[in-house]
Amino acid sequence: MITIGIDAGTSVVKSVAYASDGTELAVVRRPTRVERPRPGWAEQDMPEVWSAVADTVAELVRELGAEVAALAITAQGDGCWLVDEAGRPTGPALLWNDVRASAIAANWADSGLLAELFKINGSVGFAGLPHAQLSWLAEHQPDRIATAAKVLTCGGWLFNCLTGRLAWDVSEASNPFLDARTGRYSDAVLSELGLDWAQRLLPDAVDGAQRIAPLQRSAAERLGVPEGTPVVLGAYDVISTAIGAGVTEPGQACTILGTTICTEVISDEPRLERAPVGMSLRTPMPGRWMLASATLAGTEVVEWACRMLGLPNPENLTELAEQAEPGSKDLLMLPYLSLGGERAPFYDPAARGSLQGLSLEHGPAEIARACLEGLAMVIRDCLVASTAQPTELRLTGGGSANPLWRQVIADVTGLPVVRTTDEQAGARGAAVTAHALLAGRDITDVARELVGTSEPLRPTESNRALYDDAYARFVEVREAAQAAGWFRRAD
Repeated sequence: MITIGIDAGTSVVKSVAYASDGTELAVVRRPTRVERPRPGWAEQDMPEVWSAVADTVAELVRELGAEVAALAITAQGDGCWLVDEAGRPTGPALLWNDVRASAIAANWADSGLLAELFKINGSVGFAGLPHAQLSWLAEHQPDRIATAAKVLTCGGWLFNCLTGRLAWDVSEASNPFLDARTGRYSDAVLSELGLDWAQRLLPDAVDGAQRIAPLQRSAAERLGVPEGTPVVLGAYDVISTAIGAGVTEPGQACTILGTTICTEVISDEPRLERAPVGMSLRTPMPGRWMLASATLAGTEVVEWACRMLGLPNPENLTELAEQAEPGSKDLLMLPYLSLGGERAPFYDPAARGSLQGLSLEHGPAEIARACLEGLAMVIRDCLVASTAQPTELRLTGGGSANPLWRQVIADVTGLPVVRTTDEQAGARGAAVTAHALLAGRDITDVARELVGTSEPLRPTESNRALYDDAYARFVEVREAAQAAGWFRRAD
């Protein structure tokens, strides 16, 4: 029997078949379109995303011809996927990277409201979350609100398509609507945001055995999987990816080196007393939270550097960076290149990047290395902001294949770096969650059995003092840039 893990990303849906011992048997992918009808908008056709998932699962079933024990879901997080009473979309989904509600989120931030709400929900909101997008829709497209019965995210939408059940998991409800301590919807959060009217739209936030529902007939016929097969709603992608990397216990941390760099640490408390940064998300592991900081600048910065230096791909950037000494001759890069500014480990929609300390002695090699070092500084910044004390850092995502970048991250953070041997960590994390829940076992125990990792890559001791000094200067330059108004909000 096989378990199929479904990872519905923003641009690609992947369905992965696993044997009972965790061996990956096959992967099927389908691209999904992101529509941009206006500048800053990012939408997806909800039935099209469901079709991509159904097609990938059906292809796996036909290819393998094996009995399916369970389907496990993880998906892109945040956004606003509205459905009516029958579970039908009321229009296109607004995605996590849609910025139409930026002015609403900026006003909440400037007034100090988001910082105050952090003491309750442990999360700093931004324009791509359902609270800002619901507020925008209520003002600009009230008919969609009037006809909507529930607001979902991508994972909840797919769970509904598979089971007919309207729900989302507690990790997605955490940001921004839950009280981080109680795990229940916070009336105070809704009231302060002016969203009391949206209470009716909030679906069940499921955890534990509530994550499991039987596959409904219509979906079973389309997938070629027996009706009643267990469907497990895993945590959304950043948490499922961490679980798929074996990060399940306090003291463990994970960084996803993708389009955004998401650094996350497992904690046995939500740490609401820390500076308002990132997200405190409930996880499928009882009594454990994920302190996550998802940046807006990630591997796109590497791609930008390749274009600027006339290099065909990131591998060439690495080869060039290897020609420079550690520390890039004191050249620092602030890698805040997203037009949306930055959201972690600080919130500033006007944040912009720069090269600091540039002189005639610097060449392409130093610039290439400063790019990798600057992104590693951001990872360390996020770890510091979490206030947790991790003992190791596990890496996933496309950037984790870069050996120089892995070593730079180890040297800058001072932590042993472990790379997962699985390229589909999100789907594996959903499958691990399903295995544990269906067998009544602890997720940590199952992850130890089903997750493979590389040998730890340890920090180069001779570089520790150099990078400690570089990080101190990195923070000093960033804070000076903010204080001097060098980050300018676009008109």
